[in-house]
Amino acid sequence: MQSNELPAQSTPLILDSLPSLSIPDNSCPRRAMTQIDLMLLAIEALDLSGSEAILLMAHELELQGIIKNRVVLWRLRSTNPLRRNHQRRSLTIAEAKALVVVGCYLARRLTVLIRQLLLAYQQLSDKQLSMEHHFRLQEYLERFRAHFRSRMNPRRAAVAAYNSDEKLNELALKLLTQLLFCTGTYGMQRFWISLFDGEVA
Repeated sequence: MQSNELPAQSTPLILDSLPSLSIPDNSCPRRAMTQIDLMLLAIEALDLSGSEAILLMAHELELQGIIKNRVVLWRLRSTNPLRRNHQRRSLTIAEAKALVVVGCYLARRLTVLIRQLLLAYQQLSDKQLSMEHHFRLQEYLERFRAHFRSRMNPRRAAVAAYNSDEKLNELALKLLTQLLFCTGTYGMQRFWISLFDGEVA
């Protein structure tokens, strides 16, 4: 039976930093594909260079064999079932690992900004002030909402649940916390394992 996984000899060594899990059919569950794409969506809202930063990081990490170009990146991310242009296929484990590694390395580069935004949010919450009182935090939230609404399918129940700025802000802040988690010691490995909670055989 043909496997979706890349041959062992062609798998980039950096992917070995993420533990191999016993996953049925060697492909990602829906929840994992969604969470990976949302993590990258948050990074795009933080980094103004957007998908270009993802492609540059993939090249730096020698993952261009998997994330070859902008079109391939779009196809990989469109495996997220919440997307408007959902690709009816699953990410292979190698593809999922590559996206997670790239996302986590980008998050590390953005650690200072992520910490600043989370601190600003905490301070505003303590003072019961709106996010508009912090320009950079407001900018991140606005960009995230715009990205989410333009790329996700509003006919999906899981997307329709985020039918207000407030709910999308909550999601954006949750993802910001998740990104900070990924920058910590073994954060990348813990995030990877969390994607498959309840899915591992």
